[in-house]
Amino acid sequence: MTRPTPPALPQSIDETLALLQDADYVADRALATVLFLALRMQRPLFLEGEAGVGKTEIAKVLASALDRRLIRLQCYEGLDVASAVYEWNYAAQMIEIRMEEAAGAVDRGTMEKNVFSEKYLIRRPILDALSGTNGRAPVLLIDELDRTDEAFEAFLLEILSDFQVTVPELGTIRAAEPPIVVITTNRTREIHDALKRRCLYHWVDYPDAQRELEIVHRKVPQANERLSQEVVGFIQRLRQMDLFKAPGVAETIDWASALTELDKVALDPETVSDTIGVLLKYQDDIARIEEGEGRKLLDEVRSELAASD
Repeated sequence: MTRPTPPALPQSIDETLALLQDADYVADRALATVLFLALRMQRPLFLEGEAGVGKTEIAKVLASALDRRLIRLQCYEGLDVASAVYEWNYAAQMIEIRMEEAAGAVDRGTMEKNVFSEKYLIRRPILDALSGTNGRAPVLLIDELDRTDEAFEAFLLEILSDFQVTVPELGTIRAAEPPIVVITTNRTREIHDALKRRCLYHWVDYPDAQRELEIVHRKVPQANERLSQEVVGFIQRLRQMDLFKAPGVAETIDWASALTELDKVALDPETVSDTIGVLLKYQDDIARIEEGEGRKLLDEVRSELAASD
């Protein structure tokens, strides 16, 4: 059965913006512009920003909207080629060697050719991303690159420059069509300039109040309007405080969802105190809110909303 032709890539910034919005991702024009250029120029997109602002979601939305496979490489300290690119199925290779020896096949060259073949190659995310066919190249998400070390960054240079991987036993494997590459980092350390130069860059910031309210409307449509406005207003002010970790958009959605599950139609100090763990994940931050800052922020939000009514 022939697979249907995937949707065409957007042909303008406006189409890119519409593609994101149709998938309920509320983006600004700057993000739509750099994303459009990355798709047109077949360049990796390097997204930097605080945790929880929606960087990873961009790759997910792209894969869904364009009907492409999403291949995710979650980075971590100590990530190596065997985990990220490829490795050989050593157990299966040993079985093959034993079977050939038992059958009397002792030609070393033939045996080596048999065991180092595609049959025994385990494709990890990066090599898997190079196997897409024309028109169906997958979306490769390299998530939280800042968690890896500089040695792995250096290895990525060949991938991002020529979209190819060299497997010594097989040769160089090139992509028929370059994958759509999205790289994210939370900026816990600086990424080397040599890698950044191969990408188009965008800083993903926290949304303003209007855009964040639209996000809540799309992601938590069952939330009361007044509650949604108070949630967004409270979180916008919370981010202006000197917290160890300010809440991201993911926490905004979680909080609105949690309050809706509790049948709340507006915020009050007790509810804020009872549910603050949905927003903040560090005790020092929570203690500041429970010691009076939360009530003060809530009063400011109510005053602003009353003035706008």
